[in-house]
Amino acid sequence: MAIIGTGNIGCDLLLKVIASPYLRCDMFAGRRTTSPGIELAESHGVPTSADGLDAIVAIADRIDLVFDSTSAADAVHNYKVLEALGIPVVDLTPANLGRFCVPALNLEECLTEPNVSMVSCGGQAAVPIAHCFSEASENGLGYLEIATASSSQSVGPATRANIDEYAFTTQKATHEFSRVETARTILIINPAEPGIVMRNTIAVPASENIDMEALRVSVDLMEKRINSYVPGYRVVVPPVATGDRIMVTIEVEGLGDWLPRYAGNLDVITCAAVAVAEGRAEARR
Repeated sequence: MAIIGTGNIGCDLLLKVIASPYLRCDMFAGRRTTSPGIELAESHGVPTSADGLDAIVAIADRIDLVFDSTSAADAVHNYKVLEALGIPVVDLTPANLGRFCVPALNLEECLTEPNVSMVSCGGQAAVPIAHCFSEASENGLGYLEIATASSSQSVGPATRANIDEYAFTTQKATHEFSRVETARTILIINPAEPGIVMRNTIAVPASENIDMEALRVSVDLMEKRINSYVPGYRVVVPPVATGDRIMVTIEVEGLGDWLPRYAGNLDVITCAAVAVAEGRAEARR
């Protein structure tokens, strides 16, 4: 397989691919030969190129999967080229291409899809809990809100340039996996030093008809399911009714592969992407 995009997400993903017993990276492609990502890959003996997508096209006969960790705009072009070559894509940008995949919810359904979207870091962390709220609601939800806070140091230039796409794609995935009329997404980039661990609060109005016991059971099971492939995922505020809302807060601490452990926003999406690739490899075996 290959990775295109050598920023924070690409670097964290590369280290997880290297650690996987089922995956091998045959090309790590970006745009600058002197980028930290290229230097990282070379230090691990991974083939690199500053020719971007062209480097992957040149060895297309050796590539059976591409991870795209570029930007939403670039991902659209990349997918068109790779689709013509018959190479499946796991898209880590918020480009909203292909089928949404949140492994805790629909991994098995995505193992043969030609292109899957990993939604966004907030989508991977919070949409499963939104699904729990929906399951605990008798008639679906009128309104649900996701507020995500990540450290400024862990949010790279591509993510900052794609804030609108991030919000749209996360909200669209919330609608797809949950019965909710209106979904709202808020992203907070916190400049605090030292960096804060990624946190997501999922909330609905207290007026929603929520079975609190069913919600607690569902959230507990979901935490265990996600923790099986994102080790730093944990519920820090279990379902609670407070004032005018019902809320759950989850935290994602990273493994510290590329950035420090506060960068759980990298781990939650790169671990999910690796889970998809490993699942595809196992299905092929």
